Amino acid sequence: MKTSRSSLLLGLGAALILIGGLIAFWAQTAGGQVRVRDVRFMGANGAQLSGLLYIPRGVSAEKPAPGILAVHGYINSRETHADFAIEFARRGYVVLNMDQAGHGFSDGPAFANGFGGPAGLAYLRSLDLVDKDNIGLEGHSMGGWTILNAAAAYPDGYKAMVLEGSSTGSGFAPEGTPTSPRNLAVVFSKYDEFSGLMWEVPRALDVAQSTKLQKVFGATGPVEPGRVYGDLAAGTARVLYTPNTTHPGDHLSRDAIGNAVSWFGQTLEGGTPLPVSNQIWPWKEFGTTLGWFGFVLVVLGSGGLLLQTRSLGGLNRVPSQPQGAAGPGWWLGALVMLAVPVLTYFPFFRLGAEWLKPSSLWPQSITNQIMVWALLNTVISLVLYLLWRATARRQLAAAPAVDAPAQPDGVPAARGSTWSEIGKSALVALGAVGTGYLSLLLTSYFFNVDYRFWFVGLKPMTTGQFRMFLAYLIPFTLYALMAATVLHRQMRRSARGSMLTNALLLAGGFLLFLLVQYGTLFSTGQLFTAGEPLNVIVAIQFLPILVILAIFMTYFARRTDRVYTGAFVSSLFLTWYIVAGQATQFAF
Repeated sequence: MKTSRSSLLLGLGAALILIGGLIAFWAQTAGGQVRVRDVRFMGANGAQLSGLLYIPRGVSAEKPAPGILAVHGYINSRETHADFAIEFARRGYVVLNMDQAGHGFSDGPAFANGFGGPAGLAYLRSLDLVDKDNIGLEGHSMGGWTILNAAAAYPDGYKAMVLEGSSTGSGFAPEGTPTSPRNLAVVFSKYDEFSGLMWEVPRALDVAQSTKLQKVFGATGPVEPGRVYGDLAAGTARVLYTPNTTHPGDHLSRDAIGNAVSWFGQTLEGGTPLPVSNQIWPWKEFGTTLGWFGFVLVVLGSGGLLLQTRSLGGLNRVPSQPQGAAGPGWWLGALVMLAVPVLTYFPFFRLGAEWLKPSSLWPQSITNQIMVWALLNTVISLVLYLLWRATARRQLAAAPAVDAPAQPDGVPAARGSTWSEIGKSALVALGAVGTGYLSLLLTSYFFNVDYRFWFVGLKPMTTGQFRMFLAYLIPFTLYALMAATVLHRQMRRSARGSMLTNALLLAGGFLLFLLVQYGTLFSTGQLFTAGEPLNVIVAIQFLPILVILAIFMTYFARRTDRVYTGAFVSSLFLTWYIVAGQATQFAF
């Protein structure tokens, strides 16, 4: 019996997920030298917090080891920070890599109770396998503010600290002095986008000139990178490291990770000496990236198999000939598709922040901003699409009958989609995305990882996040339906449609946007829009996610010659991805 293409896609996707999971598991456990546990513990006001606890082999209550509390930054999760935790644990440290409050699997709201930092340090100190006289604190960005709050709550509960892309005295973090925090390393990259917020200098390249930093170091002039100021024995040591990367790039930087490893090697006792250059975390990134590719193939393959079943197979159709825009009209439409989402990005995000404050219905602030951007772009696309259809119909009426296409919008004149077909399309989408979700649950259960590259990660949802998913689903479905309609009916130039073309149409504007932003950053030391560092970093995720949406929309349009299945798959995936990965600012 001939194996169908859908079966091959499903099998290949499952193989990539399995291979990727094994590679990531090997890296995260250091080849079996570290045990990784998914833990839950109570924070302030009854909030439950989560973390991954890394326990090196041989560590026990009878033989405790130094401990490190490691914390990710804003709108990230513990998995984003795993590269740091892996290298700490390989060197003999017990590591609590926690989800700060309102992130990942930790209860909201975000920003509450010292970001969860005091509770995280208290939990780490409660473990009998941790040497309580040798505890380090390490946090990236807002995770730095988390550990600073932990240090303020337990000033004698730690021995050394590493602030990665973070600072004292900003974002609800305590001010720093030449004696507090204890034994402080500041890792601030040369192209960090948050130099103004963190150290009050316009360019990260100038961080050594920061008077705020000089005050913390007790220096009377520019801080010299790599030089240790103060006294290790007295707990007043300070050092500045400046890796050659960006703020989010710290997570993929051997130097940034190595700087933290080096500092704890100098300030904590009882670790296992390994060369700083000996780092295996890239294998974890490689494995979880394979998981991403496998997930996409599993969704395509399972969806394709569902379209072959007797009850749902009626959705299968041979792709019709394109009857959309052509010639200069197509290129004009492409230019609009590239420009409008990017030109409206900052204005609509600002409107979202003003219009939709976190609430019990929609409790995530950045998700609200993305939703407003998506809905307003949907309205713009609908207006332009209707104008194009009206123009095409007028041209059709004026053209000789022999030259007239059957329909100006790509829908065969003989029949349209019925509600039954739309419902079946939704069932196929639920089955396809549900299969992908099941694959992630199994990956998380057996390997303690998710699908991820860098900070672009797909996580399982908590019960609370699933309720949010249902609330956000309809708005993002409207966005996906409109985008799929434009791609399939207006911009399709061949019977099957081009995945590459559709990916460029959806994501190409953000590619150009990011090239301008980071080209300017690397050439001048500042982003093109220096006042929007957070939203520029958020936009990085738009690039791969919009490409995945284009793949889903194109694949299922080829199979069904309709927009619905691909749009429903895209909206389910998109809503899940955003909700599971964002911070929750409103507690239920």
